[in-house]
Parts: sequence; C-alpha cells; structure tokens
Amino acid sequence: MPTEQRHNTNGLPYLFSPSSDANNSAPLVLFLHGARDRGNDLNVLLKWGLPRFVDTSDSLPYFFAAPQLPLEQTWVERESDVIALLDELIASQPIDPDRVILSGFSLGTAGAWHVAASHPGRFAGLVAVSGRAPKTLEETQLAALKEIPIQIFQGGKDEKLPIESTEYIINTLRGLGGTIDFTLLPDGDHFIADEVYGNPKLQQWLVSQSRRNTALV
Repeated sequence: MPTEQRHNTNGLPYLFSPSSDANNSAPLVLFLHGARDRGNDLNVLLKWGLPRFVDTSDSLPYFFAAPQLPLEQTWVERESDVIALLDELIASQPIDPDRVILSGFSLGTAGAWHVAASHPGRFAGLVAVSGRAPKTLEETQLAALKEIPIQIFQGGKDEKLPIESTEYIINTLRGLGGTIDFTLLPDGDHFIADEVYGNPKLQQWLVSQSRRNTALV
C-alpha cells in the first residue's frame, strides 16, 4: 500500500501507511532505519527493506510508520520523539496499543533495543536486523525485555557485526527468561533487510503478537 509522507509535532518526518482494514483496530509496526538513510529526504527509506516492502504491497493488516533521523543523529538521542510519535499515532489512528511492534535495522536496531528497554510496556514485540544492542544497556534494562518476544536476524558474512556480540545479547536475555528467536542467514552480509522483511513467516509474526503484561509502563 503506497506510503504517505508526514511530519509529527516533534519535527521528525515519517512515512506512514494505513492498515487495509479500516473498520477495526490493527497492529502498528514502527520502523527505525539505519545510518545511511539519515537526512531530509524520506524517499531514500523507500529504496529497500521494510519501507519498500510496505510501499510495494497491495495491502497489509497493520499500520506502518518509519520516522527519519537528521544527519549525524542517533535514535538513542531521539528516544522521546519516537515515543511521542507513537503516542500521536495511537491517538489519531485505530491502532491497537497492545499490538505495537518495534523494529530496527543496523543503527535502528541499537535504537530499537534502547527504546524498548526504556519503555518495555509499550511493545508487543521487537525485531532486530543487522544490529547490536547499545553498550549503555545494563542487565537491569535487558531484564525489562524478558516479557517481549524478540526476533533477531543477522547475516553470516556481516563484516560490520561480530556474531559474538549477537550471541552475548541472546544468551543474556535467555538467561533472564526472555523469548528470543535467532535467525542466521549464512550467506547474508550486513544488508539483509529485503530478505528478512519480505519473509511471509515474519510478516505473520508481526500481526500475531500482543503485549503479555499490560500493567507494565
């Protein structure tokens, strides 16, 4: 479904696509892009990965939003603006707040880990693609993620991300009781987003998650 270009009240431009079911509440997939897609042109987000998948699909059973960072900024710096955008979308669209999925690619994965760990009660799932968790995350923050199902994807030939970094976060979260699914694409490099997001199993997973504990904040 073709995406719209919008600006939210906090100054982050973003892509938006409505759910195909206009009569009922639906999940939201909130996507944080990687470093090379920062800037002031939303069209660069549409060239690949999840934004392109959404833009070229006839219809999808979820709302989609993808904000864009200015040059040189990180998602950790704009955490409050990401949450403000989420609040704005939930207030203005028939989005089910118990079915919000946060996903990131590369730099966006670091942002997704940080935002989800800081606001664990806001998300029903996390999808991390080709990215590491920020070193600033402490084990107490990771423990907050144990109620959130997490999908992690990495290319076996990714020169930007050591497999040891991914294994550490997986083992830490599983040790805390978290639910982690890890998919290694043996021949994949860093730029596996097209293959990952176009997978029908992941697309089904995105709409099958619901918050386990709505008492969290």
